[in-house]
Order: sequence, then C-alpha cells, then structure tokens
Amino acid sequence: MASKIRSGDRRTLARAITLVESAREDHRADALALIDRLRVDAPQALRIGLSGTPGVGKSTFIEGFGMHLTGQGLRVAVLAVDPSSTRSGGSILGDKTRMDLLSRDPNAFIRPSPSQSHLGGVARRTREAVTLCEAAGFDVVLIETVGVGQSETMVAEMSDLFILLLAPAGGDELQGVKRGIMEIADLILVNKADGDLKPAATRTQADYAGALRLLRKRVQDPEGFPKALSVSALTGLGLDEAWQDMQSLSTWRKEHGHWEARRKAQGVHWFNEAVRTGLLARITTDTSAKSAMESLALEVSQGALSPDRAAAKMLDALSK
Repeated sequence: MASKIRSGDRRTLARAITLVESAREDHRADALALIDRLRVDAPQALRIGLSGTPGVGKSTFIEGFGMHLTGQGLRVAVLAVDPSSTRSGGSILGDKTRMDLLSRDPNAFIRPSPSQSHLGGVARRTREAVTLCEAAGFDVVLIETVGVGQSETMVAEMSDLFILLLAPAGGDELQGVKRGIMEIADLILVNKADGDLKPAATRTQADYAGALRLLRKRVQDPEGFPKALSVSALTGLGLDEAWQDMQSLSTWRKEHGHWEARRKAQGVHWFNEAVRTGLLARITTDTSAKSAMESLALEVSQGALSPDRAAAKMLDALSK
C-alpha cells in the first residue's frame, strides 16, 4: 500500500484514508504502521487550512482556487470535512458534487470526510490524511473545515497557512478585532467580490484591513502580514494575488526558520492530543473505570453530588 501511494495511485490513497479513519483496533495498528513507513523521506506539501462561516462560499472558492493551481501544473489534494448529525451521526459528504470541475481534474484529489462531532471543525484523523496526501506527491493540500465560527482554530494546528474566508458586509472594524479565529488567520479573503456585492466586499475588506493593523504583531509574520484581500471565486478576481501572497509568506517563513519550528510545535501538540484522546478512550472501555463513571453519573443525576465534585472523585480514583 505504501509503495502504491508513493507512485500516486489514487484508489490506494482513498483506501488508506479510509483505513486511518477507522476506529477498529486492528485497522488502527495497520494505519500507524503505514504512516510510519510513509513518513520516511516524505515530501512536504504546502498545507493550507481554510475556514469560514457556512454559506461564505468555501466549496466554490476551493474549486476556483484549485483550478487556478492545477492550471499552473500543481497537484492539489482537498480534504473536505462535512458536519455530522448529532442525532443520526450521518453526513451528506456532498463536497465532490459541489466541486464538479475540480473533481474531474486529473491533477486534483478530493476526499470528503465526516467530522463525527469532533470539535475544532476538522475530523479526528484529518492530520494523518494530510500525511498520506503528501506521500502521494501532492504539492498543495487544502483542508476545508466545517465552518463553525470564531472558535474554529484546530485546523491551524495542522496547516502551514490559515486562510479565513468572509462574506461581504460581514461586520465592521470592531468585529474584526475580536480575538480567537482572527488572531490566527494569515490571510483574510472577502469572497463574492462580484456583481452587486462587489462594493460591499471592498468596504468589508477595508474594514478588516484596518482591524488587522490593531492586532499585536506576530513574530512569524513579515511586514504587511496578515492582510485582507477581496476575491471572487466565480470570476477569478484576486485568486492569483492571493496565491502570490501565500507563496511569499511561506517562503519568508522557511527562510527565517518559522516554517520548521511551526511543524515541530504542531507535532508536540498532536502528541499531547493523542495522549488525551487515548486516556479518554480507556475510561470508556476499561470495565472498572466505566462502572465508576456510571455510579458517579447516577449520583450527579440524583443531586447527591455536583458535577465538579463527582469529576474530582473520578480523577482521584484514576490516580491511585
């Protein structure tokens, strides 16, 4: 499987992503072995995280931007995360239908995945899927998130550049200085700058450009970044300028050591996340821990214990 992925076999790549997304223990062992083998001398793609509120035009932008990149001879992989139902657990996974032209491009690969109620706008195994796409030789990996608003920051921990898409008339300068997702954006793109919405997009771009100047400067940014631009996924307006800015920013960070430092910090972050996730999984699978959880939950539901007190007792029991 590893050799086929390195040769660019798309069917094997799709099967491998399914493997790393599986929750079965035997599949998990195979997935880890596959990732370990592919990590050796794997090429580094430009990882671009893309976020924005629902309806801002993320899928349309990715198709237009992806076609722009493939037109330059680049190979583009798109990992689109679709929200899962909190009731049934199912997802529509309709991103390939929206990206009709890009899905037929031989230099593009689109993989929709369910979020499975994972917080942060990305699926639990998206980071490993990125590694697989890099091993398959893709030059750019676009990570489209669910789009849940200002708290959606997890994608920044698996990407080299974080792009925030906004809609015209989406807020004033005061809205722009709100902390959270604005502070981690490397580039803000006001989409739908076409037709009747073009004047509104220009005003919104100016508002956010002013807001960015009020934020504290980050050490990983050259002069002029982060910046706000207006683009149109339909007409292609601003796409080339946005791509040039992404390239110049990534080049500057590589030359000044921020690129490698960021990837190392991300590796430590995901190690910590994997440990936390594993500990939570053990609590739900270990018989004694599960029984203690159920007993304490019953006391909380009956009002005998506060949630915080019950949690403290559970943590004390686990530490013994």
